[in-house]
Amino acid sequence: MKILVVDIGGTDVKMLASGQREPLKFPSGPTLTPREMVVSVKRAVQGWKYDVVSIGYPGPVRDGWPASEPHNLGKGWVAFDYRAAFGLPVKMINDAAMQALGSYEGGRMLFLGLGTGLGSTMIIDGAVQPMELGHLPYKKGSFEDYVGIRGLEKRGKKKWRSAVEDVVARLVAALQPDSVVLGGGNVKKLQALPPLCRAGVNANAFLGGRRLWEATDNGRGSLRPSRRSPRSHPCSSE
Repeated sequence: MKILVVDIGGTDVKMLASGQREPLKFPSGPTLTPREMVVSVKRAVQGWKYDVVSIGYPGPVRDGWPASEPHNLGKGWVAFDYRAAFGLPVKMINDAAMQALGSYEGGRMLFLGLGTGLGSTMIIDGAVQPMELGHLPYKKGSFEDYVGIRGLEKRGKKKWRSAVEDVVARLVAALQPDSVVLGGGNVKKLQALPPLCRAGVNANAFLGGRRLWEATDNGRGSLRPSRRSPRSHPCSSE
């Protein structure tokens, strides 16, 4: 089975299919609708062979469907029929959860995506639980107001790095993970990684999209990916 993985972000939509080596992308943004997304994806990957589609969605997903409209894109995502638009079976998961699924190596892992906002997912012994921690109150706003792109642009790198370290420490204390993966496009702007952290790789979103079709439903609506042995040191970078 050949899988097309579509990773929808607030800045770009990225695509990679089984058998292809280099991902493709096109700009997204606050006016992008789901219909425009599908049309642009199909145009970009014309000539690629794929049987099913995995979609990483930048918002809450419930039972494989958007639970609310995304904060950083256009409207119409909740009511849209993705299977009919692609003409193929489609599985959808939160975008941070998809990258977390591709980054998972065992145990209790917290994934935090430092991108347009703050993506978050917890995986405990293979069970994936997407979360919306970025919207929790923090100082004079929310977590993502400080560690998302708005915080970086408003406060500069030094204060943003300090906020990332503080937010990670608070979430580690609350959730008690064995390891933390910091993903997203802005992780490369950190000078050093906080304790327990390793840097994620954006390409892991594509691995997560493939695992989405390989995973087994455990009866509670969560997913169990194929497992690899944990690395010997939780702070090593990928």
